[in-house]
Amino acid sequence: MSMPAADFAPWQRRVYDQATAALDSGRLGHGLLFCGPQQLGKRAVAERLAQRLLCQQRGATGEPCGTCRSCHLLAAGTHPDFQVISFVLNKEGTRLRTEIVIEQIRRLSEQMALTPQYGGAQIAIIEPADAINHAACNALLKTLEEPVPGRYLWLVSAHPARLPATIRSRCQRLEFRLPPQAEAMAWLNAQGHSAAAVREALDAARGHPGLAHEWLQGDGLKLRREVAADLAKLGRGEASAGEVAQRWVGDEDAALRLRHAADLAVAEVAGLTDPVRARSLAAWFDQANRTRDLLRTTVRADLAVIELLLAWRGVEAGRMHGGSRK
Repeated sequence: MSMPAADFAPWQRRVYDQATAALDSGRLGHGLLFCGPQQLGKRAVAERLAQRLLCQQRGATGEPCGTCRSCHLLAAGTHPDFQVISFVLNKEGTRLRTEIVIEQIRRLSEQMALTPQYGGAQIAIIEPADAINHAACNALLKTLEEPVPGRYLWLVSAHPARLPATIRSRCQRLEFRLPPQAEAMAWLNAQGHSAAAVREALDAARGHPGLAHEWLQGDGLKLRREVAADLAKLGRGEASAGEVAQRWVGDEDAALRLRHAADLAVAEVAGLTDPVRARSLAAWFDQANRTRDLLRTTVRADLAVIELLLAWRGVEAGRMHGGSRK
């Protein structure tokens, strides 16, 4: 299930050590909020902490043994005292919901009221916690307000500000932060990536090692170069917004393309001396992020992206009429 603690990246190890110190001293809260940017390993740390709590034969350092029945059940994903709440299929069974709904939280509350089958603890992880809808949040609040000893409710979120303040205030925060550049580069090099590729990827990911690693393993950087080329062609009038939009939303990489597009706009702002163009790019960056959020709704993705790309053409037209660079 979870990675061995020895395999944690340094930034994961720091949060894990903080959590285990609280656990070992009896200060670990019933409700925890694992928060910070996506792909820094929040879920992996939460799962390792759960294994530590549920293990029946912890070693001298408190780490789980990996061999007891509880550890085996966790590894198999069948431990009765551990559950993960996330997106489930809609009523028709045709696609995953985009929200965590009240029925899921009610079932969770019922489960958490039961005596743990293995006597140690009962743990539930909700991810992404910011996807809990309003009615479900109210049901969750009741569970958080009435803690039962040995029951742990852990929320994992890259967007904790989207959670109601009433929920956040009842959880201890475990904050994941982007590591210093040297630490991120050393970790990426240790994953087997070349130094030159690491520099390009880390720069593109704005210092985020998890994203850089994913892009280096897959086609993330190639996709970024394609997005940059598309934006340049649009600016020169060599491609139509409709044609580019159809290609951008034609596969599962639409959200990543929009992320790259927004980041490329921000990168350009850094090299500008023209305040008018800087403001135009900043506004377009916001629009790109809003469009990416719309992909999770029922709005037609191609129309939303066409509107965004037409706006880009307007930004580029402004540049043609003046605007200076360093």
